Amino acid sequence: MAQPELYVFPTPDDISAALNAFVAGKSSDAITRSGRFTIALSGGSLPKVLAKQLKSNNSIDWSKWHVFFADERLVPLDHPDSNYLLAKQELLDHVPIPHEQIYTADPSVDRETAAKKYEEQLKKVFGSQDIPSFDLILLGIGPDGHTCSLFPGHPLLDVKDRWVASLDDSPKPPPTRITFTYPLLNNADTNAFAVTGEGKAETIFKILEKGEDFPAGRVKAKHRLIWFTDNGAAKLLTIPASKFSL
Repeated sequence: MAQPELYVFPTPDDISAALNAFVAGKSSDAITRSGRFTIALSGGSLPKVLAKQLKSNNSIDWSKWHVFFADERLVPLDHPDSNYLLAKQELLDHVPIPHEQIYTADPSVDRETAAKKYEEQLKKVFGSQDIPSFDLILLGIGPDGHTCSLFPGHPLLDVKDRWVASLDDSPKPPPTRITFTYPLLNNADTNAFAVTGEGKAETIFKILEKGEDFPAGRVKAKHRLIWFTDNGAAKLLTIPASKFSL
């Protein structure tokens, strides 16, 4: 499994610029290799930081993108709490990804059925019963160290026989959600966190320097595991950051 890479930037805008270059490079490499680019997005502040420059990048072959969501709140897709709606407003409305290549959860069914249906979509798109390997999963982190809808102390942290699981007791509203599990997350080629703000600094310090057990700290990757942070989020770190380059 990949060792964590740390890149620290002065501001969130600088992270946006780095993500633009990084994601474009990953997309190009994947399309050259396999004819498509498979990516999963989380919610929170990530879509806005990601999209700021990426949505204007005309070098990307958007027609080859296949977009999933690493977790989703089971609310209508036009509800303000929907991760899909956030990504749609920030990025997806601005780029020509075919609608049928954006894969959303079904909020009209019960949570367990929604999780199973999302697993079936994964099997169909990846064409296998074997666990998928995304080209890239982009993640955020909460001040409590959660990522996706994997929260500290929650039973879903130990799920090993599902790719997508459901919960109805999220400590953050809304309570009913589906989420990727670690077997799926950790089989990605590359996982990348984008983290901004001093409110995350203590948690990042505990994960990257102290090795404390937070949900985000359990994320691995087959090839690259990357942390993009701004100065605020990295202010407590003493480990050296790498110089960002493609």
